[in-house]
Order: sequence, then structure tokens, then C-alpha cells
Amino acid sequence: MKRLQRIRRILILASTMALGAALGQMTHAAGLDGIVVHGADETRRDWCSTDTEGRLWLHLPNGGRMELVSSIDDPAITWRGDGSFHPFDAGEIRAALEAVRFPLGGVRVEVFVLPLPRRAGFASAASPGLILLSPGVLPLSREHQHSEFVHELGHAVQYELMPDADVAGWNAYRELRGIEDAEVYNAWAAHANRPHEIFAEDFRALFGGSLANYSGTIENAGLEHPANVPGLEDFMLGLADGAANANDHALHVSRAPGSIRFSGPATRAPLDVFDLLGRRIATLDPFALGDGAEWRWDGRDRDGRSAMRGVYFARVRGTAATARVTLTP
Repeated sequence: MKRLQRIRRILILASTMALGAALGQMTHAAGLDGIVVHGADETRRDWCSTDTEGRLWLHLPNGGRMELVSSIDDPAITWRGDGSFHPFDAGEIRAALEAVRFPLGGVRVEVFVLPLPRRAGFASAASPGLILLSPGVLPLSREHQHSEFVHELGHAVQYELMPDADVAGWNAYRELRGIEDAEVYNAWAAHANRPHEIFAEDFRALFGGSLANYSGTIENAGLEHPANVPGLEDFMLGLADGAANANDHALHVSRAPGSIRFSGPATRAPLDVFDLLGRRIATLDPFALGDGAEWRWDGRDRDGRSAMRGVYFARVRGTAATARVTLTP
């Protein structure tokens, strides 16, 4: 009898692990294949090393490295909180990512949950293609994790879709946002007046989920809330559209009676259709392979039911080929 109970527990455990793995795969497949999240344990195990002097180094995908503070008692830590470092939860980061209402198909970024803070700077940070989430010295609330991550994701989106070299884009954004005075709003100003920070906060406020926007405010209280700025949301969504249109592998959309046709790069990869919450609605197989491929959507979801009217995003799996489409009755 005890042996049967033990076998049953093993089977239940195996089923639970399989379900967890399946859910993890679903999270990764939700239109976000270009965004990889490395949890704290993985970061420590696979991306860190200790030198002969006992210093711990984080090695970045671009070949760079940075030292991590390995002890809460290090003199660099001026406030020790409860005496421990508390990393972000990778599960919360994935949940925050799924709640983002922005087409991230063309965004490529690696997210590292740091088990320990950087000696060069204790705050979370972002650079092109990279997000570093720094631990706290007290347990981090879900709201804090969602808010800080989506803010840093806003930086990554800006670097990808509106880099500093895009002078016309920045001029248009500054005018729309009312931050044209370069003496006030510049990269060396107070943190809240830096255009990059304003953009990241706009992204969080407009496209982050409810937990990322728990406070209902933005860092720069002197600016109009982004939700109240006419045309700002469309401008930022247009950055994703513009990136797709400028890409040689962009998806082209046309309509036929009873269906929407997507044409794009020659590939045998399926095309996924997502709603504004990042949920996969339908998966389409390609046909008409040759110089390019085509996919046709009849407006139905994976269960054969008619999808609700509204805005959807399509992406060829494993590529940056994306398109935005509106489904009408």
C-alpha cells in the first residue's frame, strides 16, 4: 500500500513538473521570442565567475563584464535593510511582460535578474538589447517588480525603435510631449527631466499592466499624464509599425472577402496572431512558398470561434516580421 502511495506521489509530481514546463513554454511563445529572461539562479550559475582575488563578475552577452557585490556587509552597501539581498522573481517578470500592451515582436533584449547588485551602480538599468534588474535589501513587492521592469523595458524599446540617431523621431516626440526646451529636458538634467526617462515612464503608463501602474502616477509629476496627451499612444505604437515597414522582412497586409492575407519572407515558419494582451489567438501555416510566403486568417481563433473585433498583431515565428491589423465585423 505504501509503495502504491509513493508511486502515486511520484506520478503527481511528474505531472505537475510537466504542466509547469508547458506553461513556461506558453509564456515564452506569447509573441515574445525575442525577449529572454534569465532568472537569478541561472544568472549566477551560467553568467558569473569568481576571479583569483575572490571577486564575482557578471559576463554579458556582448563580451563585457561587471563586478557584483557578493556580501551585504560590503562597505559599498550603505543601508543593509534586513541583512539580505532580495532578487526579482523571474515569474513576476514574465507576468509583467505578458501584461504589456505593445507589439514587441521586433524587440530583441536579454533580461538578467541579478542575484547581487552591481558595484558600479545599485539601480536597475537598461542599454541596447539588455536589461539588468538589481535586487533590493528588502523583499520586493509585485507592484515594484512590475513597475520597475516595464520602465526598463521602455528603455529597451526606445533604444530599438527610436534610437538617439533618429533626430526626426525625437523632435516629433519632444513636440508632442511638450519637452522641447533642451535647457530643461536633457540627458544631464535631474532624473525626471531626462527625455529617456520620460519616454520609459510613458511606455510604462500607456502599455504596462495594472500592477506596473499601481500608483497611477509618473515620475515627473510636472508633466501631463501620458494617457491625457493626444496622439502620444498612436505615436509610440507607430514606432513599432514603422520598424516593421522599414524592415526588408516586414509583413504586408491585404484584405480579401472573408479573410486577411499576410505576405512576407520565404519561410516555412507559422504566423501567430496575438491580441493586445499578448495572448496567442491563432496560428497560421504558410503557403505559396517561393520568393515569399503567405498566410491567410479568416478571423477565427484556435477553437474556430470568431475573434472579437479590434486590434491584433501578427508575427512570423522566430523572426522580426510583424504587422498590426484591425479586425472589423
